Amino acid sequence: MKVVILCGGKGTRFKEQTELRPKPMIEVAGRPILWHIMSYYASFGFDDFVLCLGYRAEVIKRYFLDFAALSGDFTVDLGQGGKLTLHNPPEARWRVTCVDTGEEAMTGARLRRVGRHLGDDDFMLTYGDGLCDVDLRALLAFHRGHGKIGTVTGVRPQSRFGELLTDGERVDRFSEKPAVTEGWINGGFFVFRRAMLDYVKDDDSCTLEREPLEKLAADDELRIHRHEGFWQCMDTFRDLQLLEREWAGGAAPWRKW
Repeated sequence: MKVVILCGGKGTRFKEQTELRPKPMIEVAGRPILWHIMSYYASFGFDDFVLCLGYRAEVIKRYFLDFAALSGDFTVDLGQGGKLTLHNPPEARWRVTCVDTGEEAMTGARLRRVGRHLGDDDFMLTYGDGLCDVDLRALLAFHRGHGKIGTVTGVRPQSRFGELLTDGERVDRFSEKPAVTEGWINGGFFVFRRAMLDYVKDDDSCTLEREPLEKLAADDELRIHRHEGFWQCMDTFRDLQLLEREWAGGAAPWRKW
């Protein structure tokens, strides 16, 4: 199963950290938060990734091109054209497809532009700046059980973003930033059928969280998987500090590997 990760935004609310690198490359405990997200998915057996790049795309491309060498010791034989020998290759067996989806593109356009890299099956999708401890296998089972096009993980953070207005498991309406009435917000960690690509457009202005998800909900094709456990996005330096403390304390809820 493909795991699509949205990595192309400019991270303007975290400008002190994102002037020279995309937000997914901000380090938590010495590793990019993107690495933590991918390690989390891989711990459930989902290790075929499609990265939607944009702002500072070259930083993420270079990271994965050099991943094996940066992860351990190596010998370069300059007398043999720079032949590289890895002495302790990384344990990760990930397959990573890096796709430059445009510096100015919004989230829906980015998803549309990686469509050719997705199979005919379901795929997962999340943001490149959030961590959680949702059971991904249970999420997938829930998605396949209801038979609709999309599943969104609903969470209860301390701060409020877009709210999911629900009727049981049915998402009645997708509202991006209203006054909160039910307390569930879009936590990412989606699962979609390929039919979701019909709801997004190859237009820079297409924002996944606006018309595509709103229409999906209106068509009765979106369900919520409620998650009462840990979830944390990284929008500010304070958020980063919180994640660092979780890791340093030895109880990072997302550390399943």
